[in-house]
Amino acid sequence: MNSHIMNRKTNFSDVTKAQLIADFKIVMSDAEALIKATANQGGDAIEAVRNQAAKSIAMAKASVIDVEMDVLARSKEVVKEADIYVHENPWQAIGVGAGIGLLIGFLVARR
Repeated sequence: MNSHIMNRKTNFSDVTKAQLIADFKIVMSDAEALIKATANQGGDAIEAVRNQAAKSIAMAKASVIDVEMDVLARSKEVVKEADIYVHENPWQAIGVGAGIGLLIGFLVARR
């Protein structure tokens, strides 16, 4: 039972990671747009900063891809474990589903 509680924590963590990845992609996109917008600006210092930023963005993209793959692998693992659990304990799964349904019904009825 404790492993299922930990899986729920992992799911919340994965959701947070997924949101972080999405936000980070937006930041990278904005940084790339800024680099392109300043392409016509002169000066060796600006060019050096632009090159360093481009390298940093490339490394960050690679890291984001790694994190995405990790989140995807963990999500598949959790789904597989849930499937195994439901097949091994169908009546418990039905009971949990019914309990959650009742709880949602009570919450909706209170409104």
